[in-house]
Amino acid sequence: MKYQKLTKAEEEIMHMLWNESEPCTVSHLINKMNEPRPPHSTISSIVRILEKKGFVDHKTYGRTHVYFPILKKKAYTKFSVKNLVGNYFEGSMNELVSFLVKENDLSLRDLGLIVKKLESDKEE
Repeated sequence: MKYQKLTKAEEEIMHMLWNESEPCTVSHLINKMNEPRPPHSTISSIVRILEKKGFVDHKTYGRTHVYFPILKKKAYTKFSVKNLVGNYFEGSMNELVSFLVKENDLSLRDLGLIVKKLESDKEE
């Protein structure tokens, strides 16, 4: 499936939906936001855009809509990382890892632990 990059606001709503254990209403999402909270119409519009993009679906109970993600967080994370690597590191994961090590965002020790974890996961 071909995904679209989300705006910052869309991504924030998706994270909220991914963190919910059950479908929720727009009002529920707004109540979880920090003050000043955006208008109901703004969040409702963003959720409907997410639905058009294929990230979210809803069920209707009377006049109430409850929304839930239909795209898993892991799938969008994979898309986002591939997009990052393609746009900034010439498509090379090695370049990304090298950058993280050089910028001290990832130590060689941490890198070694990651390699061990990957090897362990591969064996299982």
